Amino acid sequence: MTDSQDSQPTQALSRQDAPAGAADAEAPAEAAAPTGLAALIRKHPTAWLAGALGVVFLLLGTGAVFAGIASGSRAPVSAPIADATIPPRPQPSTTPGASPVRTCSVAPVMADPRLANLSAYVVNANTGEVLLDRNGLVPERTGSVMKTLTASAALQILGPDGRLTTQVLDGASPGVIVLKGGGDPTLATTTGTVYSGAAQISDLAAAAMQRYEQLHPGIPITEIVLDSTMWNPSDRWDDSWDRKEQADGYQAEVTALMVDGGRADPSSTVSTRTGDPIGDAGRAFASAAGLYGVTFSTGSAVSSTVLAEVQSQPVSVLVAQMMSWSDNVLAENLARVTAKAMGFDGSSASLAQAIPGALVPLGLDTAGVGVRDGSGLSALNAVSPAFVTSLMQKARTGEANLGVMYNALPVAGVSGTLAGRFTGANAIAAGQVIAKTGWIDTAYTLAGIVNAADGTPLAFMFTSIRDGISSDAKEAQDTLATALFTCGNNLSNN
Repeated sequence: MTDSQDSQPTQALSRQDAPAGAADAEAPAEAAAPTGLAALIRKHPTAWLAGALGVVFLLLGTGAVFAGIASGSRAPVSAPIADATIPPRPQPSTTPGASPVRTCSVAPVMADPRLANLSAYVVNANTGEVLLDRNGLVPERTGSVMKTLTASAALQILGPDGRLTTQVLDGASPGVIVLKGGGDPTLATTTGTVYSGAAQISDLAAAAMQRYEQLHPGIPITEIVLDSTMWNPSDRWDDSWDRKEQADGYQAEVTALMVDGGRADPSSTVSTRTGDPIGDAGRAFASAAGLYGVTFSTGSAVSSTVLAEVQSQPVSVLVAQMMSWSDNVLAENLARVTAKAMGFDGSSASLAQAIPGALVPLGLDTAGVGVRDGSGLSALNAVSPAFVTSLMQKARTGEANLGVMYNALPVAGVSGTLAGRFTGANAIAAGQVIAKTGWIDTAYTLAGIVNAADGTPLAFMFTSIRDGISSDAKEAQDTLATALFTCGNNLSNN
């Protein structure tokens, strides 16, 4: 306490014990003045009272301790707190920036049942920030969006200026020549081919005949060896493909020697495909060379003497043709040639390593990327929407020749497989969605860049999956892409 207790009044003793032998003595006597301890208590009674109480409590506490010991219980004892060094709380190296609150939701659009089982992934293509993620990290079938991977791989390995070469070589003996395929499916039998500017087999035949006659004057050609051994000629059709794709006109057998992409009608992008692409190439050459009655055999060239050769257009042109109308045959042949150039055998099985391997130098994480073919026709392809959006980000900036692929993508309402899409209410996004379409019997896909109304470029991929999926999914995906165009960087993941 801080207040003084000495000012409180003291009281004299009213009675003292009588001295021994003076019992019953009642005579009053003057009280003697207190001395010693009594005097001290009288002078400071309050202080002594407080002290006395403290002694009482001390004695009671001591008794309790001993009572506890006697009864076998333990009284709580306060241990002294040792000095301890408390480690500093970890601090972030940088202060995180504020994240904008985005309010533009596309959830009602994604609820459209026409989208079937939807996966979607959208990022700001400038910053990489994820704006929308619906199962976007899960590998899914791609449809023809797989061609973006094939094109990117070919551009990395073959280069935009690379060309595919078809040759005629001298045979093992006079009278024999070898027609050797180099993986060019665009070699044309007519100038009216869908592959505008393609090498003509008539030019190859004329040059080869002229050179042969110089080397073997007067000796007629009686045999043409058809060499399609750039990869195994029997490895021409993936067992996960439906054979109706051949009759419907979307896919041909994949051989290193062929003409017109295997089409029955070279002038039509969709045309029934041949069942004998190697034989068709041999017959077309013989006809162009004026060789009638010759026999055909298959095998590998023995001589290294080249009589003539023609080259395809540059890979950059082939990629543009492949992407524009989603040419499956071009995709498969480019994939095989790419694998071969990487040291693989060019088989369909080698694509699983070759295509992802070609993309690793781009800094893309290819773990989990499953490649079954180069065209996307197989439902066994498995690539996540997140991976494709990362590829699209790089393509948009033209990194490592990928601008060739990006510039070849169809444009909404303008070109390629998107020319007739984005109509009606979706027309506001026409010209602003640059994307690759995809379609197989169990999926519709769309992936590319949306140049949003607020100026933000958005990289995206949509995958809609369902057995027997309806073509209505295309319009639903267009509507979703238009919603991205409207939201821009305000796109909410809610």
